[in-house]
Amino acid sequence: MDEEMMAIAINEAKKSIKSEDVPVGAVVVMNNQIIAKAYNQKEKTNNVTAHAEILAINKAGKKLGRYRLDDAVIYITKEPCLMCMGAILSARISRIVYGAKDLRYGTSELATNNKFNHKCEILGGIKNQECEALLSEFFRGLRRKNESSRKTKNQFQRDKK
Repeated sequence: MDEEMMAIAINEAKKSIKSEDVPVGAVVVMNNQIIAKAYNQKEKTNNVTAHAEILAINKAGKKLGRYRLDDAVIYITKEPCLMCMGAILSARISRIVYGAKDLRYGTSELATNNKFNHKCEILGGIKNQECEALLSEFFRGLRRKNESSRKTKNQFQRDKK
């Protein structure tokens, strides 16, 4: 079940690439049914909070008519950041399953080792290689694009002189 749902989250993540958003996807599942799914849309919407997890949690809450998602599992292609972990804990999600570890912004330790009134089970590394490859390819392309843009800008400045 974990790998099957992560594959769906990966498909969601791929949708982010069209708008040059970091490819992260999220799927909220209850009773083995998909309640909501989403992908990063920060760039697309110019909204700093438009992370896949936040969008999926909001969709799930709207669909169920409540913000508490006590029996839900959230599948995310990348370890959640601080903002998303806060939303996951506030929504009372019971389990987090993620793919790639986020060495800079990941906060998985907050799921179980915290002073909050809610803790949840967390499992990382599901389809890790696929999730990491998707992120690596995206950032490699972004670096190439930025490098090309810098070269064009430098050439323009030289031509101007």
